[in-house]
Amino acid sequence: MDTAIQFSLEVNQNKYLRVGGREMHAVLSVTGQGTTGQDDTPARSDPSRLVEVLVIDCSGSMADPPTKMAAAQQAAAAAINVLPDGVRFAVIEGTAQARVVYPPAGTLVTASPATRKEAKAAVARLSASGGTAMGSWLAAARDLLPSPSSTTINHVLLLTDGINQHETEEELERVLRTCAGRFVCDPRGIGEGWHPPDLLRIAAALNGTAEAVRRPADLVASFRESIRAAMTKLLPDVRIRLRTVPYATVTFFKQARPTIQDLTEYATKVDERTWEVATGSWGAERREFHLCLSVEPPDDILEQDRLAARVDLVVDGELRAATATVLVHWTVNMARSARIDLSVSQVTGQEDVRQAINAGCDAYDRGDRIEAHAQWARAVALATATRDEVALDQLRHLVDIEPGGLVRLKENLSQTDIKVSVIESKQNPLYPPVPRGRAVADQICGACGETSPPGAGRCENCGRRFTGEPSAGAVV
Repeated sequence: MDTAIQFSLEVNQNKYLRVGGREMHAVLSVTGQGTTGQDDTPARSDPSRLVEVLVIDCSGSMADPPTKMAAAQQAAAAAINVLPDGVRFAVIEGTAQARVVYPPAGTLVTASPATRKEAKAAVARLSASGGTAMGSWLAAARDLLPSPSSTTINHVLLLTDGINQHETEEELERVLRTCAGRFVCDPRGIGEGWHPPDLLRIAAALNGTAEAVRRPADLVASFRESIRAAMTKLLPDVRIRLRTVPYATVTFFKQARPTIQDLTEYATKVDERTWEVATGSWGAERREFHLCLSVEPPDDILEQDRLAARVDLVVDGELRAATATVLVHWTVNMARSARIDLSVSQVTGQEDVRQAINAGCDAYDRGDRIEAHAQWARAVALATATRDEVALDQLRHLVDIEPGGLVRLKENLSQTDIKVSVIESKQNPLYPPVPRGRAVADQICGACGETSPPGAGRCENCGRRFTGEPSAGAVV
């Protein structure tokens, strides 16, 4: 089944830095192309390869209001219903401890009409009481799941309405590090009492997607979609290997699309110059990653391409795409170093929008309406300039945007509105790939020999007008 995905890896960057420049940004685009069925639907994993654990928060807060627990039970039943025959699964009740409520033996069971019926009956008997200790829930899921291998896709779907208050942050972090690379976890928040940083922390460490549910009735669709998405995964883990040269170090490494996740903290150091970053399970999909390198010129030689880092995709110790390179080229040509690569500008621009949304949410939480308005107005302006419709849709839950661009705070925003906005700000739409191939990369001036970007009317170095004909040596 592994051969159902063929990977490609591409680096987008402006390699030119001004003399003395120390920071290089690059966007890594990873595309997995999979086989499709006769109706052009994406390939789906063999059900026997998927191992699914449902973790349901049953702490006392789930009883207030009672409809919250009822919605969780209904959603869990819906998720169980969509598990195909052959999937191995279990259900965990989460309180101050974790308890496997199905199967009774406390292990895994294979999905069938009979086991799905029994599991739904066990879920219907759940009740709300006790505390919240998410680390213990994840540890219980870890102990149920098989060891990572090329033959299993381990997935955990976790629902909570509360704050992780019955264990320390250090305890949760220790568990996350033992779970990283073992399974993918998609955490879901419901109600007004949950803590967005908890969900985002779990999602980043375990390569999942955090979501917030505005209404309990929406939970069923969210659970169904999470299970169906897990069924499209064909590879349990794809790792990105970064190999830097002595004068380059990794400042940060983030997934930029389709969700924003800072993966720097969870990278594994292989040796002094080599890092591997787990990206979780993959199907036929595309993701983009934002790499920032700190680079120190090794000498005073200018106007030459220098290697800064090599990038590889690794599955089960094997390379799955051609090695890509991140280059650095120190130059005295200010026009070259000032160019902005389109992919990098899209990623950094959208990160700026989402940082402004979050800053506004933080300000609103502490009662500073003036700062919240200023940050959200800034986010509206940035999103409008970059045509980021996803961010604008998110912002419309927080502010009214009038035709002339005037931004007004909505009245009586709820805690749910704020918390959902923090989670949704991590969603980042995938733009179409930047066109490559036949496009002219650079124009070369016949007078001075310097290069200028495609479409430039005049040479950026000497000012000579381009005639419109491809210049000698132009890259096509």
